[in-house]
Amino acid sequence: MTTATYPAPVVATYGSTDPAAPLVVLLHGRGSAEHEILGLAQHLPVGPAYAAVRAPIAEGGGYAWFANRGIGRPVAASLESTMAWFRTWLDDVAPAGRPVVLVGFSGGAAFAGGLVLDDPARFAGAAILYGTLPFDAGVPTDAGRLADLPILVAQGDGDHVIPRELLDRTWDYLLAESAATMATLRRPGGHGIDAETVHALGEWITTGWLGSTDDR
Repeated sequence: MTTATYPAPVVATYGSTDPAAPLVVLLHGRGSAEHEILGLAQHLPVGPAYAAVRAPIAEGGGYAWFANRGIGRPVAASLESTMAWFRTWLDDVAPAGRPVVLVGFSGGAAFAGGLVLDDPARFAGAAILYGTLPFDAGVPTDAGRLADLPILVAQGDGDHVIPRELLDRTWDYLLAESAATMATLRRPGGHGIDAETVHALGEWITTGWLGSTDDR
């Protein structure tokens, strides 16, 4: 699989049109599309530019970020290829010096995690919402990999979509091994972005991706 097999990115935007404004990239879940997650932007802080990108692989009436070998377990070659496709788009819209923050939900969270683990210096922060990092998928997960990078992780104790072992491994790695600057939200609900999550995400963005919403 090569990047040439993928269509040109389809992107929906909201907020600032200043090409120097911080860019918040919204990454939808598996089987969804860009217009669904773009609705988050109207509830988030004014100031950044928001861009929701459509994943490049058609699947189930929607789109996916990578081929799976199981829920939350990307095929390494597929993830590598789609990340290269994404970075080609990103480097065009956000050249060096423009802050870029990733906000990923479910499958989009795994994709966001892959991007920051692959190249932490490229990003100003990432929100991993109700998903897993892409373990055992060709991206580094060594200790200290995300040193000082602002990360928000949100999980639901009643999430039965993402395997619990992957949610726990993600939580433990981010808080105990990654050395990221962490903000956390753990709630009793399931697999979905609710008002509490939107509030936590907005606070994290407002405080420069360095706030804490630790409700453990």
